[in-house]
Amino acid sequence: MHRTLVIIKPDAMERRLAGEIIARLERRGLDIAAMRLLRLDEATARRHYAEHREKPFFDELVRFITSGPIIAAVFHGPKAVEVVRETMGATDPRKAEPGTIRADLGTDITHNLIHGSDSPATAEREIALFFPGEKP
Repeated sequence: MHRTLVIIKPDAMERRLAGEIIARLERRGLDIAAMRLLRLDEATARRHYAEHREKPFFDELVRFITSGPIIAAVFHGPKAVEVVRETMGATDPRKAEPGTIRADLGTDITHNLIHGSDSPATAEREIALFFPGEKP
């Protein structure tokens, strides 16, 4: 069993797509281990996106993820990281495979609805950031 962090971003929350996104992940055989509704503060957003700090879009990422409520969730199941990444689709919805969350529901590369950890190691770091002191 593997764990991964999923963030349902402000655009998905605004468009009332959280239930659809969660349902798609559950239909892929993943279970919810923890879930929290929150508004991300700037400091946590900057830590979360630290690997993009030197990129020109970093400030835009931080502004967007802090612009409204999000759902942070830990999903677990066999190959959870891979399953979430496949179900999300490519970062740019125009390049995502049909049937993925981003292809079906995303609007652009910034407003792409969902974040999923890109590796088991990243998942553990991100889970600790969003669920400090817990073992979901």
